[in-house]
Amino acid sequence: MSKKIHIIPHTHWDREWYFNTSRSTVYLLKHVKEVMDVLEEDKEYRAYILDAQSFLAEDYLDYHPEDIDRFKKLVTDKRLYIGPWYTQTDQLVVSQESIVRNLLYGQRLAKSLGHSMQIGYVPDAFGQGGNMPQIYQSFGITDVVFWRGIADTSFKDTQFKWQGDDGSIVIANNFRHGYNFGGEFGVPEKEEDMLDYLNRFQKVVAEESNTNVVYAPYGHDQAPIRENLPQLVKRMNQVDSSNQYVMGDPENFFKELNEKEEELSTWTGELTQGKHSRIHKTIFSTRADLKQLNNETESYLVNVLEPVLLISQKLGMEYPHAVVEKIWKQLFKNAAHDSIGGCNSDWTNRDVEYRYKVANDLASNLLERTMRTISNRIRSNEQILLTVFNPFPERYTGMVEVEAYVPSLNFQLKDLSTDKTVPIVIEKSVDLTDYVLNQTIKIDSSQPIFIPEKVYKVKFKVHFMDLNGLGYNSYAIESKNTIDSNRYELIEDDLKIENDNYVVTLQDNNAISILDKQTGKTYKDQMIFVDQGDDGDSYNYSPPRQDYRIDSTQATRIKAQKYQSEINEALIVQLQVELPYDLKERAKKENSVTVPLTVRIDLEKDSKIIKFKVDVDNQVLSHKFAVEFKTGISSEYSYADQLFGPIQRKVHLPELAIWEEEEWDEMPISIDPMQSYCALSQDKETFSVITGGVREYEIVGDADDTLKLTLFRTFSHMGKEDLLYRPGRASGESIVETPDAQLLGKISCEFAVHINGSQNIEAMNLSRLSKDYLTHIPSYERADFLNGRMIFSQKREEKLYEISDSFMEVDMEDLGVSCLKGDINNKGQSVLRVFNPYLKRTVDLPDELLEWTPVKLDETNQEEYVKELNKNKFITLIK
Repeated sequence: MSKKIHIIPHTHWDREWYFNTSRSTVYLLKHVKEVMDVLEEDKEYRAYILDAQSFLAEDYLDYHPEDIDRFKKLVTDKRLYIGPWYTQTDQLVVSQESIVRNLLYGQRLAKSLGHSMQIGYVPDAFGQGGNMPQIYQSFGITDVVFWRGIADTSFKDTQFKWQGDDGSIVIANNFRHGYNFGGEFGVPEKEEDMLDYLNRFQKVVAEESNTNVVYAPYGHDQAPIRENLPQLVKRMNQVDSSNQYVMGDPENFFKELNEKEEELSTWTGELTQGKHSRIHKTIFSTRADLKQLNNETESYLVNVLEPVLLISQKLGMEYPHAVVEKIWKQLFKNAAHDSIGGCNSDWTNRDVEYRYKVANDLASNLLERTMRTISNRIRSNEQILLTVFNPFPERYTGMVEVEAYVPSLNFQLKDLSTDKTVPIVIEKSVDLTDYVLNQTIKIDSSQPIFIPEKVYKVKFKVHFMDLNGLGYNSYAIESKNTIDSNRYELIEDDLKIENDNYVVTLQDNNAISILDKQTGKTYKDQMIFVDQGDDGDSYNYSPPRQDYRIDSTQATRIKAQKYQSEINEALIVQLQVELPYDLKERAKKENSVTVPLTVRIDLEKDSKIIKFKVDVDNQVLSHKFAVEFKTGISSEYSYADQLFGPIQRKVHLPELAIWEEEEWDEMPISIDPMQSYCALSQDKETFSVITGGVREYEIVGDADDTLKLTLFRTFSHMGKEDLLYRPGRASGESIVETPDAQLLGKISCEFAVHINGSQNIEAMNLSRLSKDYLTHIPSYERADFLNGRMIFSQKREEKLYEISDSFMEVDMEDLGVSCLKGDINNKGQSVLRVFNPYLKRTVDLPDELLEWTPVKLDETNQEEYVKELNKNKFITLIK
């Protein structure tokens, strides 16, 4: 069959990798100028793709603003393609909102410069998310290009209809031989060499297309533009008259491929097979410290900051879109697929860490300023006012952690709306009297202000009831007349904690048992910490050929104490684990290092989850540290949340039987990603683990009944050769050592467990439970004695706001809430994105949301209103 081969020039431009951003940027400036020169001088040079990343345009124009007219003309004329991404992200590592906003800001930037490429172009992402087709569709993107994730063993075609888990369909073109196969051999300059080249090239082309149109990407990593490519394409046509070679562009190629839609088969769901290209399935735990920073920052921005900014907008304040965009762009730069992978040199990862610092600093200070302004405008004359903000679109009941400065440790919290006190327990306290009072500034020296005799900084837990939905409540911090101190009671000789749902008991072997009060069933030998060797690198975990597993049942218990209060019970266990220092010791089963391990387990009043906080002083090299929960649920499938809803995965992959014979690039392992939870479920029983840290889990145990959550792993090099899980060449640079990746020092990890002994996962909204766990309810303390250098002195605010207020109260029991924020077009509107969180059920939108207008993810174009959401379906509403 004669083929029409579209030669489409591009560069794949990593913003950073083993090199840092500065080096990449310096070369980018030269590259873009050369590309513009060639396109302007040679009209036969049809088009050039600047890697679908709008940040490349932003970076270039920051240094060469004088070229903006040239640049915009080439983009407008569709000669130079930018967008739709801001940076090409890895879809299985970051959150769904990170992916959505990346495309949102990337498209807006590209369109402002003339045109955004309407192709879901991800040539190098490590796998493709199962719900990406709906995300693409909602941005007006109906065609996608990718390399990694699909094996011809499972699906032979390279051009097909890709159906997302919600049913949305896009036309897909898979680069089975990579994003550089069009120029892989280097098109020869001499005519006598052309025939041999084309004969070799056609063998590759035959595998790249199941229709008569072929997408031949011509480019490589940081590759320069091939100036005489149009002349070489003409020569190809002269030498090979049986096929047609054209200088192409991506959008016109897909116009032709879409005409072949009837010839295309369908593939459904996520793409994570590593036969033809490595997926690096354990990159989710690479540089766990950076992964934690990413996940915490994403959660803080989406779950806390944006809803509070929306509250401020409802109160008449300006929504700070520019600052929010700045924060998001720091995250996008870190979300680029090498950066978010952590598969970089140490010096590059230090840049990544710094951007998280900038993002966190901006976010936390913007939140503080916003809450402070609102609090200062509340009509209250209380000496110490605590304003608590609820970022959920419905009422909230539960435990909240608060930091405040109080005049006495014997204080109470009084609800100003009901005049009732709220139960609290102090976690920590420190006397800061001199530090605080020596900084106090009086705005008006003629007006008396409250100056306490003592000032304590305290961290305390509060059990709130019915906080206003998307609003705030006000409380007074007052000294009490009674002599109790709001402290925990230390209970001697009792290693059992309890609330209305669970009883947790520390066993003699340092594991715990969990009694589910709902069913009376006890789960024994839970929370076993496991340490194994890691012979892998920055891309892949791989066990050493001589491994040695050690777990916390072998640890020495130093101390275990129970703390009890009206609203919380806690168990704190201190252990010492003897571990090998490195892989050499591990191979000999020698333990020369004592590692301290402290675990805190919390059972809060009425809570349906058990909270865990683990502190490890890591002093050993090249190992993987995880925690296991033996659920007793033996299942063929595991469950987790992916982009906008749950996913069911096989515990044992059938590819394991054939991968070595077929010489896969990577062993197909069942170590999988999640957004926030993983679970095992059968009949009417579900055991789930929730985390805000490393998003990686696996199912282990002889009966496939144990949930294993990776906490962190450490390694010595960026790349290594001939791993058990990844044979052959190194990924990345094998000569680049990564001592920072050994994560020596203190590491903290937090996670939670939920048990439901009466429901299968198909009936459960674990997304809602996870969001509750991951969302910190913020608060602000207003007190005149705090004005000073610590927080900046501000002018007086007119008292405009009520003591409490609410701007949204919708029952979200059957929905997952993805975001709640101000509209990006700055029209003073609210944006709510919700999704179906169930595995199979269809859910109805609440009647209160029928007044909202459905829009596409660009928040501009209107969408058809769908009152029923089927599996994995999301909808964006604006009002």
